[in-house]
This record gives sequence, structure tokens and C-alpha cells, in this order.
Amino acid sequence: MHITRTFGHLLGGSLLVAGTSIGVGMLAAPVATAEGGLLPSLFIYLLCWIFSLCTGLLILEATIWMPKDANLVTLADRLLGKSGKIVCWILYLFLFGTLMVAHIAGGGSIVNQITHDTLPTWAGMLLYTALFAPVVYLGTHSVDRLNLVLVSGIAITYLLFVIFSVPHIQLPLLKHANWGKAWLALPLLFTAFGYQNLIPTLMTYMNRNVQKVRLAIVIGTVIPFIIYTIWEILILGIVPLKGAGGLREALINGESAIGPLYQFIHNPAILNLGKAFAFFVLTASFIGMSIGFFDFLADGLKIEKKGKGRLKLCAIMFIIPMIISLINPNIFIAAISHAGGLGVALLLGLMPIAFVWKGRYYRGYSLMHQQLPGGKIFLSALTLFVLIELFIELRGFF
Repeated sequence: MHITRTFGHLLGGSLLVAGTSIGVGMLAAPVATAEGGLLPSLFIYLLCWIFSLCTGLLILEATIWMPKDANLVTLADRLLGKSGKIVCWILYLFLFGTLMVAHIAGGGSIVNQITHDTLPTWAGMLLYTALFAPVVYLGTHSVDRLNLVLVSGIAITYLLFVIFSVPHIQLPLLKHANWGKAWLALPLLFTAFGYQNLIPTLMTYMNRNVQKVRLAIVIGTVIPFIIYTIWEILILGIVPLKGAGGLREALINGESAIGPLYQFIHNPAILNLGKAFAFFVLTASFIGMSIGFFDFLADGLKIEKKGKGRLKLCAIMFIIPMIISLINPNIFIAAISHAGGLGVALLLGLMPIAFVWKGRYYRGYSLMHQQLPGGKIFLSALTLFVLIELFIELRGFF
């Protein structure tokens, strides 16, 4: 019984990490990376995976120092002081507010595609949110159970999609490479590996078993890296960069990778698999991200996670992003890019580095729980990578 429960928590935690990562970033990534081509894009995927693994472990290390149920706002308060807490609040609300907008807009679009546009855009968004917000309200165990179903759906539809799509790959399309333009997709790819806010929730879910959480982080981030690699080959090998309905046009129109497939694959079975896959991917990310956001708000606002408190937290989380999505339903690509370029880079990239730097070298927390080797040199290298990403993101504003 103990072995079953231990394996179940490890499996559930790994799938929560994977499901949260494999979300809107995946659907948008081939569109954003198309100008760079396959090999340059896969290299940047690799860098982002390594970075996300490292920052996840840094948050794990900082969480070990904190009491049970402490979330990022508590980490920021205790390690960085009042100013750090304020910055954490601002970044968290910006990042996850933006991601909620992207998920609701993307989810509504998929609902409309599944129903063959029989519903208006606003109705698709409302229906999508109404279906899955109650699961978040019910708590982590309900999210875990639904996530297992969703990740199973991702695995099945993904495998079938790969099997049926491989014959449509045109190898000449995969030869395109532009290393200079490939780096422009870095801000969005940061979002494709965003899961780190889930670590404090996982610590509670896994009864603060550090070894299990660490393993869940490793397994849970390897899964999306493999899936992204194959997905990138499929989309870039099937849909051309240029021309009507191509990936460049999709980028301009703010579409996900599913839309362009409709223009170049005329097999209804493949198109339906693509719709189903997009639905499972988006929803797994949506509920995983939402439960982490829920715990953050409960910790930061000191609202009890029961009764009217739970209802109040869900209202805060879902209503405002819903309104923004309804006002601008074509916000999908822009929301993800800005979320990754600024929110993920600062909150889930730079802030974990600051947590551990301050905790190890100024607050005197024990190095016995150190999760990453390399000391200040390695932390400085991670910081440099964040600064490069921020430069790429901010140059687009000038």
C-alpha cells in the first residue's frame, strides 16, 4: 500500500509538471520558431529545458527552508524582504493573469473548432471556463485525477497524430535554418517550460518528500522536451513557412500551430486528432497552472482555502482574465510571448536565482539541502541567460 501511494504521488506530481508545461506554449512554439528553422529551434529548446530544470530545483531548495504551505510570496517576503514581496506580487499577477487570458482565449477557440463554429467566440470561452473552473475549486486531488485523464488523452492523441502525420512530412522544409532569427523565439519558449510556480504545491501534495519532488521535476520536464522535439519536426515538416496559410502568416495573425494544419492536410481524421490534442494540451496546462495560482493567492491574501474563501479565490482567478479574453479574442500569441518574455523570465527565472543566492550566502540557510552544484558561478550563468532573454524581448518594444 505504501509503495502504491508513493508511486502514485510521484506519477501524479510528474504528470502535473509535464501537463502544466505542455500547454499554450507548445501550440504556439512552431509558429514562433518557424523563421529560425528546425535545428536552431531545437538548440534553443534544449537551453530552455535545462534552464527550467535548474530554476525548478532552485525553488525546491528555497521551499525546503520554508514552513508548510509557503508559496512564492512567502519565499519572497522571507528571503528578499518587503520590496521583494511587492515585486513578486506584481510579477505573479502579470504572468499568471496573462497566461489565464491566453488559456481562456485558446480554449474558447478550440471549443469553437470542435463545434464547427456553431457557437460564437464568447460562448466558447465561457463554456470552456465553466467546465474546468469547478475542478480547481475542488482542490489539488481533483486536479490530479483530471490531469491523469488529460495527460492520457495527450499521450493517445499525440501518438496517433504522429503516426498519421509522418507521411505528410516534406524533408526539404526541415532544411531551413536561420540562427539569427531563431533567437527571437526565446521569450515564447520560456513559457513552453513554465511550471515552477507549482513546486510549493507539489511539496505539500508529496508531504514534503524532497527526493520525490526532485524526481517529479526531472521526469516532468523531460517529457515535454521529448514531445516538443517531435512536435516541432512534424509542424515545420508539414506546413511551409511562406505562402498563404503558412507559418509566417499564422504568426502575423496570432494563430496557434493547429490552424495552419487545416490548410495543408486534407485528412479529416488527422485534423480531428489535432483538435483533440490541442484540447487536452491546453486544458492540462490550464488546470495545473490554475491550482498553483490558487495556492499563491490563498497564501498572499491569507484567505482560507475552504467555503466562501475558495469561491472568492476562484472568482478572482477566472473573472478578470475572462473579461480581457472576451474583449480581445485574438490575443493568444501576444499574451504567451509577453508572459514568457517578461513574466516567466523575471518571476520563474530571475527570482528563484535571487531566492537561493540570498538564502545561501546572506541568510545562512544550510547548504545540506542544496539542489544545484556550481555555487555562485552557476547562478551567475543562469542570470546571464535571463538577461539575454530580456534583451531579446525588450528590443521588440523599441
